[in-house]
Amino acid sequence: MVRLLIVFMRLIATLPLPLLRALGWGLGMLLFALAHGRRHVVQVNLHHCFPALSDAQRAVLARQHFVQVGQSLIDRAWLWHAPLETVHQRLQWTGAVEQLAGEKPTVIFAPHFVGLDAGGLALTLHSSTPVAFIYVTQSNPDLEQWVNTGRERGGPVKPYFRHDGVKQIITALRHGEKLHLSPDMDLGVEDSVFVDFMGVPAATVTSLARFAKLGRAQVVPMLTRMTSQGYTVEVLPAWSDFPSGDLTQDAERMNARLANWIATMPSQYYWVHKRFKTRPEGQSSFY
Repeated sequence: MVRLLIVFMRLIATLPLPLLRALGWGLGMLLFALAHGRRHVVQVNLHHCFPALSDAQRAVLARQHFVQVGQSLIDRAWLWHAPLETVHQRLQWTGAVEQLAGEKPTVIFAPHFVGLDAGGLALTLHSSTPVAFIYVTQSNPDLEQWVNTGRERGGPVKPYFRHDGVKQIITALRHGEKLHLSPDMDLGVEDSVFVDFMGVPAATVTSLARFAKLGRAQVVPMLTRMTSQGYTVEVLPAWSDFPSGDLTQDAERMNARLANWIATMPSQYYWVHKRFKTRPEGQSSFY
């Protein structure tokens, strides 16, 4: 099945983008109809994060999200298999792109918007120095090879895995290797603090501040937004006074900034994640 999927993605890679987005729309609506468990997760997340919206408004937002998830999945066909000239044309840079120049130790804060993979590829195509990513191993070896080959087609990529530890990442970071980091997930209580995320106490990993401190690195946010032309990759100025030395304060700052960005494209944040999986002691599960 995985091999057939890979063949299909290669076959459709050169189709016009509007047609690919139409396929993605269909996939997203199919997922919305059939993926009951994930639809429930999205509905719960939206209920807690957007209490001011009506049930009907949240239902529309949920459908929009599934459509854009489906489109982002189909987009991997051209991201990973179309000619690089096509890829470059569909990935547009904006903002403080100069922050990525040179070999200054840099942690790139790349939140989980649906364009995360597109932004990661854009970064490797743009960067003159190696870019490190922390991956989760796929259970299927064919899927693992396909995903890694696609993500690494852009240039100097250094894949690390969560079980490898952080020492080698810190060493490389200090020597100019950029770290692409997406810490806005619930990974349990270990190395996490409970801080506000869109009005809800959320288990939040402190890795952004810890990597910045240990790597003596600046933190540069990078937001990838899906558009009708492909994706826009926006680089924001490096954060000042970060890390502060207070992990809880830094996690609060990270979540507050992220909430502001989500407000500009609420349907594109990755609501299919169980962002509130871990609850403070004594609280029941949201899901």
